[in-house]
Amino acid sequence: MDISIIVPIYNEEESIPHLYKEVTDVLQNVNRTYELLFVDDGSKDSSMEILQKIQQEDEHVVVVSFRRNFGQTAAMSAGFDHARGDICITMDGDLQNDPRDIPALIAKVEEGYDVVTGWRHDRKDPFISRKLPSMLANRLISWITGVQLNDYGCTLKAFRKEVTQNIKLYGEMHRFIPAIASGMGISFTEIKVNHRARQYGTSKYGISRTIRVVLDLITVKFLLSYATKPLHVFGGIGFLSSAIGILMALVMTFQRQFMGIPLGSRPLLLLAILLIFIGFQFITIGLVAELIVRTYHESQKKPIYYVRKVLGREQQDK
Repeated sequence: MDISIIVPIYNEEESIPHLYKEVTDVLQNVNRTYELLFVDDGSKDSSMEILQKIQQEDEHVVVVSFRRNFGQTAAMSAGFDHARGDICITMDGDLQNDPRDIPALIAKVEEGYDVVTGWRHDRKDPFISRKLPSMLANRLISWITGVQLNDYGCTLKAFRKEVTQNIKLYGEMHRFIPAIASGMGISFTEIKVNHRARQYGTSKYGISRTIRVVLDLITVKFLLSYATKPLHVFGGIGFLSSAIGILMALVMTFQRQFMGIPLGSRPLLLLAILLIFIGFQFITIGLVAELIVRTYHESQKKPIYYVRKVLGREQQDK
């Protein structure tokens, strides 16, 4: 299988027939074997019935149905797990992504890129509620992760299968896939894609998701920088806190012994003691995290590195 198109669906009964026709028309002209994989994320309308009917009429269509609504990240993960294509392409089910951009994504992957992301440079969404928060979030994510992209929120992306096989998604981290994959040393690029106004239904996202994005961003930064060395971050904070507390205690001890300044009525004494204890607690947390990380990697035989290729051997022992 060459291409797998992964489409999460949640209450998109009006969009599905149009999306299916558009995607099929494009894929029939790319001269590749393909599958169209719909993941029904517990839709409450007739989406599943429509998908079932399409699947019965087209052997290229695969439908994965959730028992309840688990969210877009879970739907993406299920799509990756069930996809058979060497190239996996994700897109929204609301017709805002243009299927005619699929050949351009495939061409970029075949140039040698591991991940190709879409950039909705002319986005057809309200400015205050959608575009402005997205612009701010994109700049923040690029700055913190070091992966410079103009549009993290665009679902239209293409991945090599070996990338998706080594990514585990939790929470709402589907938008951070390029940043998470960057820890594997992948090559990525971004291309401008067409973005269309929503024709049917209503958006499933609101401005409240900004808080969730920030919280997930903290997790992604930790995973990228300290996933295999948590003591470095917790220990660093602990040593800094303890050092400040000990320094404050030494200064107050000097003042008490040589300047006659009493300690009993000084709040700084309590602050110094608090900082010292907090420092020891952070170091302890770091040690516990180190044990957890080692258990996690060793129990699952999860590698701490990823090999692109090995030259000079006809067969690599595994």
